Amino acid sequence: MTIERRNVGKRLSDLVIYAPPPSGRLVYLAGQVAEDPKADIDGQTRSVLKQVDRLLEEAGTDKTRILSATIYLADINDYARMNAVWDAWVPQGETPARATVEAKLANPAYRVEIQIVAAAG
Repeated sequence: MTIERRNVGKRLSDLVIYAPPPSGRLVYLAGQVAEDPKADIDGQTRSVLKQVDRLLEEAGTDKTRILSATIYLADINDYARMNAVWDAWVPQGETPARATVEAKLANPAYRVEIQIVAAAG
C-alpha cells in the first residue's frame, strides 16, 4: 500500500493518492476554494473547478473518474447558480456521488468549497 501526499502544508495536503494493491489508486483532494474570494458564486465555482481539473491532471486522472464530491456553500441560496456552473463542467453520464451543504467557511469571503475523491490508474 502506498500513500503519496502533494502540496503538503501544516494543516492539509492539496492532494493525497492512495495506491492499494495491486494497481488501483484513489485520489483525495482537499477542499478547494477560489483564488479570488471577491468573485461572485459563478466566478468562484469556475475557479474551484479549474483547480480541481489541475490537481486531477497532476494525479494522472480527470473529472470523468471522480467518485464523489462534497460541496460546501456559504449560502444555500447560491445552490442554483453553483449548479449551473457545475452542470456545464461535469461530464454527463460520468457524474459522481455528491452532497451539497450550507456551511460556515473558513474565510467569510469564500462562497464555495469543493472536496473531491477520484479514481486513478
